[in-house]
Amino acid sequence: MAELDAQGHEWRAGLRFPWVKPPANGEVREVAPGVLWLRMPLPFALDHINLYLLRHEEGWVAIDTGLNSEQTRAVWEQVFDQVCAGLPLLAVICTHFHSDHTGVLGWLAERFRCPVYMTAGEFQWLHLGAPGGSKPSWAFRDFYQKAGFSSEHAESLLPLIQAPHFRPELPSSFQRIEEGSRLAIGGRCWQVVIGSGHSPEHACLYCAEDGLLISGDQVLPRITSTVSVHVTEPQADPLRDWLDSIERLRELPDTVLVLPAHERPFFNLHQRLDQLQQHHQAHLEKLQAACDEPRSASELMSELFPRAQKGFDQLMALGETLAHANYLIAAGSLVRETEQGVYRYRCTQPGEPRLNRLLPFSADIAAC
Repeated sequence: MAELDAQGHEWRAGLRFPWVKPPANGEVREVAPGVLWLRMPLPFALDHINLYLLRHEEGWVAIDTGLNSEQTRAVWEQVFDQVCAGLPLLAVICTHFHSDHTGVLGWLAERFRCPVYMTAGEFQWLHLGAPGGSKPSWAFRDFYQKAGFSSEHAESLLPLIQAPHFRPELPSSFQRIEEGSRLAIGGRCWQVVIGSGHSPEHACLYCAEDGLLISGDQVLPRITSTVSVHVTEPQADPLRDWLDSIERLRELPDTVLVLPAHERPFFNLHQRLDQLQQHHQAHLEKLQAACDEPRSASELMSELFPRAQKGFDQLMALGETLAHANYLIAAGSLVRETEQGVYRYRCTQPGEPRLNRLLPFSADIAAC
């Protein structure tokens, strides 16, 4: 339940939102002098992404880009005409490689002949791209079949991640940013703060002087960022990276204005970090409780995400389920075994040896 305070700020679930309504798609709102919040449409249930424009000298610096689509380009043309007032983009900074953040990155960089700033890890994953070809690779089939999906079901998932809007327009070069990098933009010093788990080397931008945090997808106010295991690295432990990142973000002041990539800007960072940590802890407890007898990943997915019935929702739900399962395996709380080509997860028995990691060979071999 939301309520308004004396300043007209909305309070919801312990977070304070200075703006009750977001700008319309293609429109902007100034959230600090020279910092514009730009809402860009997305063709999904999550129907928008927040971009930010930072005024700098005789131009602008863009934070993220939107999807690779004609709609995105049309909105950018409107922004160039009505917001930028003929002044160019001087640089584009991308928080991470996901397609809604980098979709027209190459188009913007080429149009304005401006540099792209990203972390090395995100730039490399940007160029990895979705699997090609009309038929799933052996690794793709193996990943989903071991999760408990049929061969036909696995094959039906491939087109979902090959849609054109999931293929960003790539830049040919970048300038590396990393933890602690400092960027002088518009009279402000922005420090790069790295998070992981949602993506490998996600860059947030923190301005200590003005108490601003451009958080990308690393901290969102209502929804939770996806923390998933994918075909590319089936033994990854992204949830450990995510929870470690939460602890590092606690070092920032609770008073910052968080400027997220989705939903609305908000205050009370530490409260939100607590909520995110509690969300994943509840998922871990629920998953472990479901493993009192051996269960496949698809069965566990139905426990954690009962509304994810088909399509892209299943892709996301399975990835999150595996992230929690891999975390519990690394913690020694679960054991993963193979039964008729399907992985099954069960709780560790008292006195059972702890296996920290299972290597993805044709036969599982425990790390020494």
